[in-house]
Amino acid sequence: MTDISSQSLPRARSGRPRNAEFHIYFTLIFICALPFACARWVRDVARYRSLNLRGPLARAWSEADRITPMIFSA
Repeated sequence: MTDISSQSLPRARSGRPRNAEFHIYFTLIFICALPFACARWVRDVARYRSLNLRGPLARAWSEADRITPMIFSA
């Protein structure tokens, strides 16, 4: 029997390949989401009194990564 637990499987890309237009929209949405992500991060740091949270860059990145494909799916 073959042990496949130590072999990594190739990661399949879903959707269409990302072109220059996608990157432009992603960048614009990321820049627009950054101030809101900073405000939410500051609010959460004050609320939970912990810096062990996702930072504002990660929050803005995930927002842009969630919104941009929705634009291209329409």
